[in-house]
Amino acid sequence: MTLSPVFRSAAAVQLLQENGILERLQPALASQARAVRTIHADLGALLDPAFLAPAPEVPEGSEKDVVESLTFLQEYFFLVLFRSLFESLGVPASRLDAYAELNFCIKGTITAADNIFDEQAKSLLPLRTGRGARFLSILQLMCFERLIRRALDRLIAAGQATPEGADQVLKGLLDLMARIGKLEGSEEGGVEEIPHPEVMIDRVHRVRGGALFALAFVPPAVLEEGTTRDRILAAEPAVARLGTAFQIVDDLTDFEFDVERRSHNLLVSQVHHHGSDEERAALGEILDGAAPAPGVVEARFRESARAVLERAYTEARGAFRDLGALGFWFPESLADEVVHAIVGLEGVRRMEEITRG
Repeated sequence: MTLSPVFRSAAAVQLLQENGILERLQPALASQARAVRTIHADLGALLDPAFLAPAPEVPEGSEKDVVESLTFLQEYFFLVLFRSLFESLGVPASRLDAYAELNFCIKGTITAADNIFDEQAKSLLPLRTGRGARFLSILQLMCFERLIRRALDRLIAAGQATPEGADQVLKGLLDLMARIGKLEGSEEGGVEEIPHPEVMIDRVHRVRGGALFALAFVPPAVLEEGTTRDRILAAEPAVARLGTAFQIVDDLTDFEFDVERRSHNLLVSQVHHHGSDEERAALGEILDGAAPAPGVVEARFRESARAVLERAYTEARGAFRDLGALGFWFPESLADEVVHAIVGLEGVRRMEEITRG
């Protein structure tokens, strides 16, 4: 999974506007937009123009281009949220844009790697590679490896990091990415065991989702000092809980895909261990090879799906409560709405059906 687009539904957009979230995120949004433009500009110095496509328009992030800014926020919500969180934790302005650049590179690296696992072709860079989807992903991986190094070199040149610190950042990122990748690799060819839900959350979701979000905290955890570093380290577990919530919800929207490739899925675990006789019978048919019917989650597994969703609520509420205790402004009262919003456009109808009545 990736740090995917969120807040696609009209209700989610209205949530951002009515609760003043977009206004509060404006400085972080502008910073993240600058970071994306900087990395796109760096790409031109790394790669022959024959492999470059025109860079997409990136908003300035000002209140004058609200529509464009909202579209950008939908695509990069978690990166913008992390940037705002870093500011509230005391990270100096001189490093905030740099962390936004690094997190864009992290997102791009994870997206490219996820493409290879899932046979997709998402791209965060304006590349021209022809029809080769795997080549697009491989080229992205090679480019982002160099782009993240350039971002760190800028910090060194500005006196905001040492070469040794930059190397520690790269090692910390690679170690954590390897941990996530090992989990993904363990599912190649499918899995046979269906762990208990609590076990699956600890072994799978806190890695695939929690460790994924924790990647954003590697650079400041290395480069910050004193009380700011202490606050960064205190906030990281809460953000990991938010990532866990994201992965739990992702299992609801990706149920059919996960069943087809026989990868870990929390709804499968919930039905297998705690579902009704009718739910377990329906799941057995699917695991034996029957194609899932359209809307099967909300039609045949609704009660178990609600139980899975409640687990996501618990993680998200705890995350925002703990971040609030550290002084982060995002309201804990909106935790459930964030859980609904992070499903992306394809999961909006499913969430509405599961929670109805």
